[in-house]
Amino acid sequence: MDRVDGRAPIILLVEDDDGIARPLVAALEGSGYTVTRVSSGQQALASAAGVDAVVLDLGLPDLDGVEVCRRLRRRAPQARVLMLTARTTEADVVVGLDAGADDYVTKPFRLAELLARLRALLRRGNETAPPERSVLVAQDVRVDPAARRAWRANEELELTPKEFEVLRLLVEHAGRVVSREQLLRDVWETTWGGSSKTVDMHLSWLRKKLGDSASSPRYITTIRGIGFRFEDDGEDEPRPSTPVA
Repeated sequence: MDRVDGRAPIILLVEDDDGIARPLVAALEGSGYTVTRVSSGQQALASAAGVDAVVLDLGLPDLDGVEVCRRLRRRAPQARVLMLTARTTEADVVVGLDAGADDYVTKPFRLAELLARLRALLRRGNETAPPERSVLVAQDVRVDPAARRAWRANEELELTPKEFEVLRLLVEHAGRVVSREQLLRDVWETTWGGSSKTVDMHLSWLRKKLGDSASSPRYITTIRGIGFRFEDDGEDEPRPSTPVA
């Protein structure tokens, strides 16, 4: 088990089914984690401060788990979120990941797989990230990675977490092709096992928010069979600049 700042990681388990929660608490504690178990979305939000990871059941009695995930991202941005879900369609999983979850496990699940995924999330959280550039700029689009904000001209874009990451990656590589495989690897990371259809879905949503068109693109051009290119304005790299307030 990877320790966090020299201590056992703190896990918040949000599960209303005692038959699932009891063996899961035992397995987590047996693996050396400090575990707090709650059974509702409201309790989860009240208990999230200072936790390292949240194991979140989406089928809760008071709040939809996806909404709980969104609120957790605001209240506990440091915490990794592992969804437990009986919803197995790709669209359902995409909604959960877009709400801010880092990974998911579908029910019924094996304890060994859940523990392995949790370990991977906690290791990822312990990694030291390289310094971010202040702001990325291509054409009239600005992306501030540190603040997780983006603008087209002077208008701030309302983006989901995954839409933001797709835009950040494309603008960071403006003028160059970003493959579908790179988008899946860097935005959905290595644990994502879905098809590349999710890339097309997010590109479609992102284009709408940019006022762009796939048939006559100003910003994002599809390179058939390869990936996508964010059109640059002639410079070799996106320019760092100051964000628009």
